[in-house]
Parts: sequence; C-alpha cells; structure tokens
Amino acid sequence: MKRLNCWELKKCGREPGGNKSSEFGVCPASTEKRLDGVHGGINAGRSCWVVAGSMCNGKIQGTFAQKHKNCFICDFYLGVSQEEEMNMEATSTLLITLQYK
Repeated sequence: MKRLNCWELKKCGREPGGNKSSEFGVCPASTEKRLDGVHGGINAGRSCWVVAGSMCNGKIQGTFAQKHKNCFICDFYLGVSQEEEMNMEATSTLLITLQYK
C-alpha cells in the first residue's frame, strides 16, 4: 500500500511545483528533510503536524504549540496513526529530531 504524503491527500498544492505554491509558498512539510522517511513519507509529508507553517483547512498554521489541537483531530493525522499503529513515531521524538538534527 502506498503511503500518501499530506499534500497528496489534502491536495493543498503547496508542494514544490504545486499549483498553489506561488500563491501561498512552498509548504515547509514538503521540504523538511530532517523528517525524510518518517512513516514512509517524503521529507515531513507524513509528520506534518510537527512542522510550523503547514497549511490546514486553507490557512497557514503557526508553531506546533499553536496548531497541535487541530492537528490531532485532522483526518490525515488520524489516518497516519491508524496506518502506522505500533510503528507510529512519538510526536515528542519528532520534535526533538527537528530541534537537534
């Protein structure tokens, strides 16, 4: 089964070369290399909830602290959680990776 990245499922168009990247900018989740491969995604495409500046519900989001409540009820996050089950990386581990890698 192919693991979709957030921009593929959400169709936000903010990935590099996406149809809305010139209007809204390239989403940092699509270029965050420190999380490449997490949950089988490209860059942070399957761990977008820890990346500041991703787009959710048509709005560019702020820091993790500002957006986490919305992320944890997001259909994409819930889908990744279900697909990964026991292999789901802890959010705290992902945040540490972003801070120190």
